[in-house]
Amino acid sequence: MENGAVKPVIVAIDGPSGTGKSSTSKAVAERLGLSYLDTGAQYRAITWWMVNNGIDLTDPTAVAAVAGKPEIVSGTDPVKPTITVDGVDVSGPIRTEEVTSKVSAVSAVPEVRTRISELQRSLARAAAAGIVVEGRDIGTTVLPDADLKVFLTASPQARAARRSGELKGADVNATREALVKRDAADSTRKTSPLAKAGDAIEVDTTELTLAQVIECVVALVEEKRAGK
Repeated sequence: MENGAVKPVIVAIDGPSGTGKSSTSKAVAERLGLSYLDTGAQYRAITWWMVNNGIDLTDPTAVAAVAGKPEIVSGTDPVKPTITVDGVDVSGPIRTEEVTSKVSAVSAVPEVRTRISELQRSLARAAAAGIVVEGRDIGTTVLPDADLKVFLTASPQARAARRSGELKGADVNATREALVKRDAADSTRKTSPLAKAGDAIEVDTTELTLAQVIECVVALVEEKRAGK
């Protein structure tokens, strides 16, 4: 999409798993001609690398010591976002249950967050037309000066139903327990916890279709770009 002289806009979309962050962020970016960044994939990528290299993930010192080693490259095309580690495409492997169950522990380590946050900021700065960045601490820590901050929420049951659907028939109750456990871990970590920024607009997606959530966020971005 041609943006002409439209001012670049940085959009931060935060919230817990299963609220529709990824689908919404990609669709909004594509609709408005913006870049897109899935920050969760970056944390999954560094977790995948550590699992593959036999790092003791129960030892924060061991995790911190190698946080700078893997080369993580994120493609920011919303139609086909990519992620590689040391030149290897890991878009599939990072979605395994093994990585999912360990990503909170790795992402709680301050050195890991510092490394990944620096990557995220550099990508946001490089986005000529602007970017939609989704995660858990974008509006509060990574990009506190973002032009627009959106915090997506939904009931644990709705989130579990969506996520188990994505996981092709996974048990909804087990998925709900896993989501609640991860929320607790992400919300209580000392470094950059999952939190709603004070100036973020909260959108509860429990009763909304994905299309409705996308329309809502697109409208918010267009208002911001119009200077309203």
